[in-house]
Amino acid sequence: MSEIRKAVQKLYNTYPFPPDPLLDEPPPGYNWRWHYQSAYNFCKGRKPKKERIRILDAGCGTGSSTEYLVLHNPMADIVAVDISENALATAQKRLKKSGVLNDFQGNIEFKQFNLEDARDLEGSFDLINSVGVLHHLPNPVVGIQALGDKLADDGLFHIFVYGELGRWEILLMQRAIALLQGDKVGDYEDGVKVGRALFAGLPESSRILQREKERWVLENQRDECFADMYVHPNEFDYNIDSLFEFINTSGLDFVGFSNADFWQIDRLIKSDDLLSRVSQLSPQECYRLIELLDPSNVTHYEFFLAKPPFTRETWQDDNLLAKAKPELNPCMMGWESKSLLDYNYQPITLNDSEFEVMKLASQNPNQDLSVKDILSEVNFSLDEVRSLINRQLIIMG
Repeated sequence: MSEIRKAVQKLYNTYPFPPDPLLDEPPPGYNWRWHYQSAYNFCKGRKPKKERIRILDAGCGTGSSTEYLVLHNPMADIVAVDISENALATAQKRLKKSGVLNDFQGNIEFKQFNLEDARDLEGSFDLINSVGVLHHLPNPVVGIQALGDKLADDGLFHIFVYGELGRWEILLMQRAIALLQGDKVGDYEDGVKVGRALFAGLPESSRILQREKERWVLENQRDECFADMYVHPNEFDYNIDSLFEFINTSGLDFVGFSNADFWQIDRLIKSDDLLSRVSQLSPQECYRLIELLDPSNVTHYEFFLAKPPFTRETWQDDNLLAKAKPELNPCMMGWESKSLLDYNYQPITLNDSEFEVMKLASQNPNQDLSVKDILSEVNFSLDEVRSLINRQLIIMG
């Protein structure tokens, strides 16, 4: 085992992460990125063809992600791996305590495992979830390539890695703590002690302190979070250009950012002349422009990859009428009401016609009703149907 890997393992054995409390009930709400049906619809514009899937939680930590994967995908076979035995022990306790396994019809397996060795895992996976892990590997390229090789032909690879622009102050504090630790670098409890003492003495004018108070202070009350942020032994941070270089090493296609609204340039540029210039940029150049204009909010990148050639259903008129059979997106809160929370927990209000269409879709679990059938009962256009699809309110089978 490399020295870097040993150091990372020691950190997470000292401070198992994330330190989410263990509950006596299932976790609240939903995370659509970990709901295979909803994530597949987001990426491919339609419902997946199968329910019995295989999921790899690649770097499961203390099991917060695994718990949602179990809850949202009750027919799945799930393999959860992590480098830290203490984190894995907590993950197993979490799932037993919350009761999410009571109604789970699939299989779950926990393994202490190095992600760089993912090719040694049996079979392929329809969903690979790797949140906050690849950027801590000794060589992230080796990790993304090994995991990419385990992705099923029609599968999705969900990734979360750090962004350098929004973490600039974190990097400075990491280096300051390491300087003061000297030969005690690697003693993570000492690192937390040094870091907290530094923050306590910084003047209010300090940009590092201001950023901590503005963005991180609540979560960093927990030593586990503070250690993960400020005394981690290995971290790669990306910008858009280095991120796409990284993605290109995987041999997979970039599907899109899961926080798609953030990556819309018209929220930052209003001038028609400038927007005309933006239209001449490549998608990657446009993403780069967005992060240059809004750097503080680029603390991470969260996105999906898929095996090439990636295609998305666009639901042209003929297919939409003849083949599409709608049902509700399972990741919503507040239905049956015209005012509800969508898949991103954003409040929305439906008009009367939208509500009627969605009501019919909610009564369509067996896919008996087509779009054509529904439009025969409600005064609604195909463009309005596509709007419901694009807003992730209905899923087409």
